Amino acid sequence: MKKLLFSVFLLSFTFFVFSKVQASNPPAKAQTIENLKAALLGETTASAKYLAYSKKAAEEGYSKIALLFKAASNSEKIHAGNHKAVLEQLGEKVEPNKFEVKSTNENLQDAYNGESYEISTMYPEFLKTAQEGSVNLALITFNYAYQTEKKHKAMYQNAINKLAAGEEGTMSSLYMICTTCGNTYDGQAPSRCGISMTPVERFITIN
Repeated sequence: MKKLLFSVFLLSFTFFVFSKVQASNPPAKAQTIENLKAALLGETTASAKYLAYSKKAAEEGYSKIALLFKAASNSEKIHAGNHKAVLEQLGEKVEPNKFEVKSTNENLQDAYNGESYEISTMYPEFLKTAQEGSVNLALITFNYAYQTEKKHKAMYQNAINKLAAGEEGTMSSLYMICTTCGNTYDGQAPSRCGISMTPVERFITIN
């Protein structure tokens, strides 16, 4: 009898715990879907914006900064594609935001601010929610973007410094971008991506 009562108690407790876990997952999953939409919107807009910034930099005679923006635009396009792939089964569509093209110096600062927000606030929060909701594909695509944006922020900071010092011409003439995760190298990439382990043969070269 004691064994029976214990079994009933254990079964009831297990069901209670399982119910709590189940109850906590749907909201996290639903929020992750909204986060994916926001990330897709942001990355799609960033890709278009950086391409426009690249053209502006070229017009102002800053060819190396134009190259950086072009590389970043390709990288953000990969991030957007990854986010979209996770959302495709849901049939969601997101339209890009509007943006204004200013001077190259202002555009660099805008890009730097955008990357700073993504790595300090946006992606850490999105990763936490995806973890809580056990949305593994979202975890992968968010992490790819998060790790890459940290490198972009450093590149934009370097470009701001170089432009201020009149040393724009010393910036890299080669960028290599991983087609899996968007990881961006300002120079020759290693044999495999440092984030996704993708072979260098599958990288995009911008020069």
